[in-house]
Amino acid sequence: MSEQTIQQATKQSKFPHLKQDFLASLVVFLVALPLCVGVAVASGVPAELGLITGIVGGIVTGLMRGSSLQVSGPAAGLTVLVFEAVQEFGLPVLGVIVLLTGALQILMGALKLGRYFRAISVSVVEGMLAGIGLVLIAGQLYSVVGAKAPESGLGKIAGLPEALVDALGSTEALTSLAVGAGTIAVLVLWQRMPQKLRTVPGPLAAVGLATLAVLVFDLPVATVEVKGLLSSVQPPSLGEFGELANVGLIGTVVAFTLIASAESLFSAAAVDRLHDGPRTEYDKELVAQGAGNAVCGVLGALPMTAVIVRSSANVRAGARTKASRVLHGVWLLLFAALLPDVLAYIPIPALAGILVHAGAKLIPVQQIAGLWREHRGEALILVVTAVSIVAVSMFEGVLIGLALAVAKTAWEASHVRLEVVDKGAGPIQAYLSGNATFLKLPKILDSLESLPQDRPVELDLSGLHHLDHACRTALENWAERHSSVGTEPVKVTEPA
Repeated sequence: MSEQTIQQATKQSKFPHLKQDFLASLVVFLVALPLCVGVAVASGVPAELGLITGIVGGIVTGLMRGSSLQVSGPAAGLTVLVFEAVQEFGLPVLGVIVLLTGALQILMGALKLGRYFRAISVSVVEGMLAGIGLVLIAGQLYSVVGAKAPESGLGKIAGLPEALVDALGSTEALTSLAVGAGTIAVLVLWQRMPQKLRTVPGPLAAVGLATLAVLVFDLPVATVEVKGLLSSVQPPSLGEFGELANVGLIGTVVAFTLIASAESLFSAAAVDRLHDGPRTEYDKELVAQGAGNAVCGVLGALPMTAVIVRSSANVRAGARTKASRVLHGVWLLLFAALLPDVLAYIPIPALAGILVHAGAKLIPVQQIAGLWREHRGEALILVVTAVSIVAVSMFEGVLIGLALAVAKTAWEASHVRLEVVDKGAGPIQAYLSGNATFLKLPKILDSLESLPQDRPVELDLSGLHHLDHACRTALENWAERHSSVGTEPVKVTEPA
C-alpha cells in the first residue's frame, strides 16, 4: 500500500463525513447570509452585526456539545424585541443585555434546567411566535414601501392602510413596493421550481434577483449601509452596565432569555425529528447557546437562537456532524472580511420581503384551526398570547400567555364530580371523584349542604386522586354541622 493511499485512508477515518458536511455547510451559508443581514437591518442595527452573530453561532456554539446538527444565528423571532431594546436603551446597551442573557442561559444549563423548557405550553410558544410574526410583518411592510414604521404594534397595524395609500402616489415608493413584492413572490414560487434550480436556496435567489433588477434598471430604492466589520464591533463599556439599575432593562433580559432559550430548545426537538443521529442534550445545548450569546454580548452583536430554517436546510443538505455548522460560520467570516462591500448593493425592500415571508411562517394558521376543533382552551391561549404581544409588548404578552396556561391547567386539575345516590330509605350516599381543590370548593359545599338535614349521609372519598387541605377542612366542618342536629354522624370513606 502506497504512502498516499495510507494518508487518504487515515484522513477518511478521522473525517468520514467531510464531503457531506462540506457541501451542507455551503448550503447553510447561502441560506444564512441574507437572513443575517435582513434580521440586522430590521432590528435597527448595522448589517454587519447580524453577520457577526451568524459567525459566532457557527464557530463558537457550533463547536460545543448539545445538538449536533442545528444551526444558530440571529433569528427573526427576536427582531421585534431587539428593535424595541435598541430604541429604548441604545445600541451600546444591547451588548449588556445579550451578555446577561448568555450568562443566564449558561447558569440554567449548569443547573440542568434546560429540559424543563419542554414543559412550557406549546400554545404559549406558538402564540408568542404568532405575535412576533404579526408585528414583524406589519413593521416590514413599511420598509417594503420605503416608509417609517410607528413604534407600537397596534400603531404598525393601524397605520398600514394609510402607508399603502401614500405609496400609490409616489414613484419611489411604488418601485420599492415592486421590489419587495417580487422578492416575496420568488420565495413563495421557489418551491415549485425544477429540482436543479432549487439547489440554490430560496432566500439567496430572491435577494440575488432583486439586487440584479435594481442594478440593471438603476431603480431608486434604498440599499444596505455598509460600515465595515471591525468598525461595527462595539463592546459595551463599564458605563453601560450602570443601566442594570433600570427595572425595564432587567425585564428585557428576562424576555430575551425566555424567548431565546425556548425557541432554541423547541427547534432542537424539531430537528431531532428530521434525522436519526445523536439526540439533543438539552442542558448542554442551553450552555452552548449561552456561551454564544455571551460572546455576542461582548462584541455588541445581536442575540442568537437556534434557527429552524437553517437547521432543517443543514439536515436536508446531508450534514452528518457539527462540522457543517462550524464551516458555515467560517464562510460567513470570510465573506464579511473579504467582500463586505457586496452588502451595499442589497436593496432593503428585498430584505424586508424576506422577513415578511419569514413572519408569515411564524403564524400557525392550520394549527389554530385544528386546536379550535379539538382543544378550544389551547386555541384561546394561543390567540390571546399573540394579541397581547401585538397590543402591549413582547414581555407582557408572554407573561399573559403563561398565566393563562397555568390557570387553565389549575382549572382542569381541579375537575371534580359529586354523585348523590338516594334510594328513598337508609343513608344518602355521596361519591366524590377527581381532584378536590379549593377552586371547586363552593360547588362541592353547595351540593352537600342541599342534602336533607334529617337523613344520615355516607361520604365516599375513595375516588379522589387529590384532596387539598382547604377541601379536607371544609368537608370535616360540613360533616360536623350535618351531624350536630341529632342525625347519625356522617360516615366518611377516606381517599385510597
